[in-house]
Amino acid sequence: MAKKFVNIIVREASSGISRIILNEPSTYNSLSYATLKSLIKCFKTLNKDKKTKIIIIEGNGKGFCAGHNLKEINSLKKKKYKKLFSLCSKLMLEIVEGNKPVIAKVHGAAFAAGCQLVASCDLAVSSDEAIFATPGVNIGLFCSTPMVAVSRKVSRKKTMKMLLTGDPVNASYAKEIGLINDHYPISKLENETLKLAKKIASKSNFTVKIGKKGFYKQLEMPLRKAYKYTSKIMTENMMAQDAKEGITAFLEKRNPNWKNK
Repeated sequence: MAKKFVNIIVREASSGISRIILNEPSTYNSLSYATLKSLIKCFKTLNKDKKTKIIIIEGNGKGFCAGHNLKEINSLKKKKYKKLFSLCSKLMLEIVEGNKPVIAKVHGAAFAAGCQLVASCDLAVSSDEAIFATPGVNIGLFCSTPMVAVSRKVSRKKTMKMLLTGDPVNASYAKEIGLINDHYPISKLENETLKLAKKIASKSNFTVKIGKKGFYKQLEMPLRKAYKYTSKIMTENMMAQDAKEGITAFLEKRNPNWKNK
């Protein structure tokens, strides 16, 4: 992958795992105009990359991501506010609607749009000392777009408490409320994240793509419609070559040989 991206480092697929590293530690990896544009282009590229089976996103420096760049926001003309927040929403949709699973690997703070980024990823793991917050209310700017992602991972009352108080929560509580999957000592975070990524990368890429799309689509449906939709998906999946191979391999007590189709 020859493309270069501003404020991020991209490591090409190794064992099916590609990595995106937020790389503007001087602003705590804030989601500026330039960074948002880079991330959108990068995710689009990786979602089309045949070598990539799963994506890990992380941050350089002291923490994961502090959210929007407040100095940049303060200097913007009013007509550009909507463009900035729409660009951020476009990034989150690219992650959710993209065909590759995304793991957020979090250390330090994930605040505001940074917390939104964590919630938008399919999976999230953090260091034990990581902290998460939607602190916009503290500066008179309610975290309205971050709450879209957070409220879809965390229950309403717990989300509202985060939004209304602006207080940070620790990794243990973030796991308890479903914002992250797990947390580890910082010394083990890399190995545990890779272990999870390798396990998912070992599955049929074709099957995972079907599953991710179906998961998010059915969430927004009434119960009966969701069952009708997923029954159709299961039927189509059963006709795929990888489903036949997986079932045969299970019955023959051997590892499957995925064709990703």
